[in-house]
Amino acid sequence: MKGVAKLVIAGAISAGVVYPSYAATLNTMDDVGAAIQACWTPPADAGKSTVTLSFSFKRDGSLIGPPRPTAVKVAGDDKARKAFIEAAIAAVKNCTPLTLSPALAKGIGGNVFTMQLVSPKQ
Repeated sequence: MKGVAKLVIAGAISAGVVYPSYAATLNTMDDVGAAIQACWTPPADAGKSTVTLSFSFKRDGSLIGPPRPTAVKVAGDDKARKAFIEAAIAAVKNCTPLTLSPALAKGIGGNVFTMQLVSPKQ
């Protein structure tokens, strides 16, 4: 069985499908922002684009509903705009649930978090 687990891990690594681990406890909103930024990979052809997303967390670090774009500035046509927004939303969704410290979890529930995702990644 151990050989199978190693094979699955090796296959995921070679396929480039390994996501960062967010098992570390996040203590501040800056930690939350850094964790989400680590999940963000802008589309290769996005040029100088930005999207601001609004979203809320439950106390367990999961999302309350999907992130919503509130401001969008994307280089390119409607197809590029849609791809950029979808990539930003996917970054937030794929990064959650986050592991929140008890103090952060106590105060985070239901509050709106707004984050700007930029390309090229800074």
